[in-house]
Amino acid sequence: MMFDLREPVYQWGERVIAAVDLVNDGTYPGVAEEAVLAATGTPGEIVNVGHHSDSNTPVYLVEFLTESNGPVVVGCLEEELVRP
Repeated sequence: MMFDLREPVYQWGERVIAAVDLVNDGTYPGVAEEAVLAATGTPGEIVNVGHHSDSNTPVYLVEFLTESNGPVVVGCLEEELVRP
């Protein structure tokens, strides 16, 4: 079954802010599982836009500059991000 790809709300290079605490689900190497990768309010920049085909959902790779972890690149969904 074919369907139209849902267009992303955010674009590559756009500045965003973490709308929620972004927590390691166990897939981020070198950081404890359940550790906060980027806290609510942390600014970041979209570095890539992908697509989860099963759910027809845009997925964003966002580089956040954090105080505790330095720069981290985190996969985010639209509801986890807001514009500044």
